[in-house]
Amino acid sequence: MGKFKAPEVTSDINVIPLADVMLVMLIIFMVVTPMLSKGVSVDLVMTKNPVAMADADKESAVLIAVTRDGRVFLGTTPVEPADLTQKVRDMLAGTMDKTAYLKCDARARYERVVEVVDNIRAAGVDNVGLLTERLGGRGAIEGEL
Repeated sequence: MGKFKAPEVTSDINVIPLADVMLVMLIIFMVVTPMLSKGVSVDLVMTKNPVAMADADKESAVLIAVTRDGRVFLGTTPVEPADLTQKVRDMLAGTMDKTAYLKCDARARYERVVEVVDNIRAAGVDNVGLLTERLGGRGAIEGEL
């Protein structure tokens, strides 16, 4: 019986585990990314010179959306414009910063947007931030009203 000889050492990189990890990460990002967007998705108005307002991305920010067909959402919850005043007032009751952020579809009726702004102002909001998108597609930026 002869001596057992170990196999030759190979210096090739094994890429199969790397590919498996990358595919798992890709699937995780594909599932998580839609959940990261806050509120309802609308086609924002394009502007050239918006003012950046970083507070709109905070978890505690009051975000109101008006869709193309005139529906109004507080966060992701549909609300009637008449009920918006009380709900916004309740959300801002314990805060010092009385700011709300409004994002409207570019094709939303102006009448509906003005009605929502009136209801937000009636809730005691000091500042209304209008969310827009920078002309050229560099991400969502805000302007202040």
